[in-house]
Amino acid sequence: MGEFEVIRDPLWDNIRLEGAASTLLDTAPMQRLRYVRQLGHAFLVYPGATHTRFEHALGAYHLTRRALAALEERGELGPVPEEDRLAARLAALLHDIGHYPFSHALEEAGFPHHEGLGVARLGREPLASGLAGVGVPGLGASIGRFITGQSHSPLRGLISGSLDLDKIDYLSRDARMCGVPYGAVDVDRLLASLTLIEVVPGRPELGVQEKGISALESLLFSKYQMYRNVYWHHAVRSATCMFKRAVRAAVATRAITAEALADATDDALTERLFAADPTGLARAVHGRRLFKRALDLPASEVPPERDSWIRSRADLLELVEDRLARESGLAPGELLLDFPSNPSMLAVDLPLRTRSGTVERLTGQGRAGQFGLPRVAEELYESARRLRVFTARPVTVDLTAARELVALTALELEARLGDGRKLL
Repeated sequence: MGEFEVIRDPLWDNIRLEGAASTLLDTAPMQRLRYVRQLGHAFLVYPGATHTRFEHALGAYHLTRRALAALEERGELGPVPEEDRLAARLAALLHDIGHYPFSHALEEAGFPHHEGLGVARLGREPLASGLAGVGVPGLGASIGRFITGQSHSPLRGLISGSLDLDKIDYLSRDARMCGVPYGAVDVDRLLASLTLIEVVPGRPELGVQEKGISALESLLFSKYQMYRNVYWHHAVRSATCMFKRAVRAAVATRAITAEALADATDDALTERLFAADPTGLARAVHGRRLFKRALDLPASEVPPERDSWIRSRADLLELVEDRLARESGLAPGELLLDFPSNPSMLAVDLPLRTRSGTVERLTGQGRAGQFGLPRVAEELYESARRLRVFTARPVTVDLTAARELVALTALELEARLGDGRKLL
């Protein structure tokens, strides 16, 4: 059976690690995750939300082992090489090694995505030696393909996709640690219903049996509830917006390098920002002196986006914020615009094996008469999103017109900013 260790976890009880996972767990990139909170600034609203990426990585690894065991018991892993099974387990453990401090805030601020940073770390010491020591040629590259969703293995869906086990762990763990009832997922039923389905002959992919449809719905609805009530809570978003501006200002003055951000922990970056942030926003967040809502509109009252400039152009967002601040009688940096997005939040695309043995595909259209949640996914997504303007102090100007900016493209906004026309 080989050597293994057991770690006690408040969510899944005993987590068993085989030798390779145990060795990699003790490397510096993995140990760093002990000091990177899973939910960024959510602890300012939910005091228990101080759990870390390290705990989450262990949970994702544990669920991957359980899923593989369930598939093995049903005799479905025969065509899957042992190397793929090992790579999937280790990819679950290592999937967040490139993660920045404070959740996804720095990716929103325009810095490179953590998946690419994590894959790069796989090829550097100490992980390169640790992976080479496992004795499986190309293991690091295989893990990297799992993490980025580029693997051709039928197990890819365990790490990246509608059913990836990362989601199941973070929804369950985040809800538990925040003390909210929204993240309940029927984990046992969902894992028991996983199956490998040959949609294309000779190319099996991860899917679900018909008996698991209700468990899949519980996963999607939990995700909606957690985004609406935790991840996109107004105070969490206020702190996140302030933090993003503080970091961008520190990097702009070269007090902190972009490379240093990727190696930092939450507390280390906070300390650096105290000295390096010219805006004072980092200290304000640390003291929970958060900007207040001057505008808060549901997405249903916001014109459709033609260009995702709020998400993709952090530089342009700053220019718009500072122009709005000036028009509202505030100083630059005293007004922050927020319209968080995650278009794939409730996306579904996976095969379904029916009770009669036929194969269908679950997509955003759902399944007539049975799988209705995807058909209302867009409405749920829109109800979770809100356009907000946060300000350092009260303003007397009506900011409602700011919603019209969402409908403009980046080029149209740049033109308006350039010719001096008002935004409000």
